[in-house]
Amino acid sequence: MFIQTEATPNPATLKFLPGRPVLEHGTLDLRSADEAAKSPLAARLFGIPSINGVFFGSDFITVTKADGEWPQLKPAILGAIMEHFMSGAPLLNEGQTAESSDEEEFFEPADADTVATIKELIETRVRPAVANDGGDITFRGFRDGVVFLHMKGACSGCPSSTATLRHGIQNLLRHYVPDVVEVRPM
Repeated sequence: MFIQTEATPNPATLKFLPGRPVLEHGTLDLRSADEAAKSPLAARLFGIPSINGVFFGSDFITVTKADGEWPQLKPAILGAIMEHFMSGAPLLNEGQTAESSDEEEFFEPADADTVATIKELIETRVRPAVANDGGDITFRGFRDGVVFLHMKGACSGCPSSTATLRHGIQNLLRHYVPDVVEVRPM
């Protein structure tokens, strides 16, 4: 099994591509060892010192470190990923599911058409680009012209996430949806 690695815009996060599907539906962002109990692979990764985040996408895994250097951490991470996939164990423990992208949304019913356009733009233009960087962004709400987005994976805590939100996503949404005034992380 050959696992590719890619740098992400977040220097604390590396993207691992095992060359096979990782998560069939949705995404899963785990930020603690307690949350990692949902997944045998995540639990194994959190067992590596300095690991403080694991994110599963459709065909990739991003791992975030608290400290330490990638050349020392990478072999242990690669070993854990390889062992997991070679064992044939499921990614999620029985009864566990990935996160749903429509949890906790808020907006006024009168804004439903605007929100539908915002969501379509996020799904078709933003999420694919962000997934290339090892993360995900989901819609959370719309109020008074402000779009609230949840950043996950490599995007969470990334030094360039503010620029991505302000200059990339905000400009895109304002161009297509005049009602959008600002984009904020949630």
